[in-house]
Amino acid sequence: MSRRTLLITGATQGLGRGIAHDLAARGHTVLLHGRDRTRLDAAAAELRAAAPDAVVRTYLADLADLDQVHAMAGRIRAAEPRLDGLVNNAVAGGGADPLRRELSRQGYELRFAVNHLAPYALTRDLLPLLTASAPARVVNVASIGQEAIDFDNVMLERDYEGLRAYCRSKLALIMATFELAAELDGTGVTVNTLHPAHLMDTNGVREYGLTPATSIDEGVRPTVRLLLDPELDSTTGRYFDQFADTRAHDQAYDADARKRLMKLTDALINQPAQRP
Repeated sequence: MSRRTLLITGATQGLGRGIAHDLAARGHTVLLHGRDRTRLDAAAAELRAAAPDAVVRTYLADLADLDQVHAMAGRIRAAEPRLDGLVNNAVAGGGADPLRRELSRQGYELRFAVNHLAPYALTRDLLPLLTASAPARVVNVASIGQEAIDFDNVMLERDYEGLRAYCRSKLALIMATFELAAELDGTGVTVNTLHPAHLMDTNGVREYGLTPATSIDEGVRPTVRLLLDPELDSTTGRYFDQFADTRAHDQAYDADARKRLMKLTDALINQPAQRP
């Protein structure tokens, strides 16, 4: 397999860290994203020590701030000659205090912002580089935990709960995956999404108070498969439960709901931050 350049968001811990190690061991150029410079540099050093021949570069951005998302995409387009794959993995989980509603830099509900708006904005901004590098793949890490979006309460200003916010944001990510895959059909850029594994041993799972049920490696393998497996060269617009091509929440197949979500999404990702 030829060396590919692959970007993983949320690569300083958990699933993202595991994916980065797998890809570096295969000889690919790995672009690590993180929001904390110290942790990002430590993750890069660890990766270089584990795979001395690997090419590793880092990109810093807080995905809770869309201005930083756009700026990071600009830096990547300027610095990288190609981009063969993008794994949108960074996540805001249910939170340690599930009843405390948090906001992004732009004033949006935090889970919706980090888990849906940021990966969509990043992918959209990187499309010129992805299409120029085609064939290329986008893999969106979603969840089996999905809940229908209430378009009269998208930001959960009423009835807020962290896991509910998480599940709605992950469904939004799946819906955006399907829309973007249809838009990019024929360009050589595929877009798929998956539930990587059930309750992996991650900080987010433990922070919410849940007991991990599987190892991180259980999630790494199906995610890397979507990114690299030659048998999936033409597969796009699909949702996988680990290795199984399966059906997501019913709302993901509601064309009107998807269009409504994307109209809102396109408006939100281009609004300036709400300054205090």
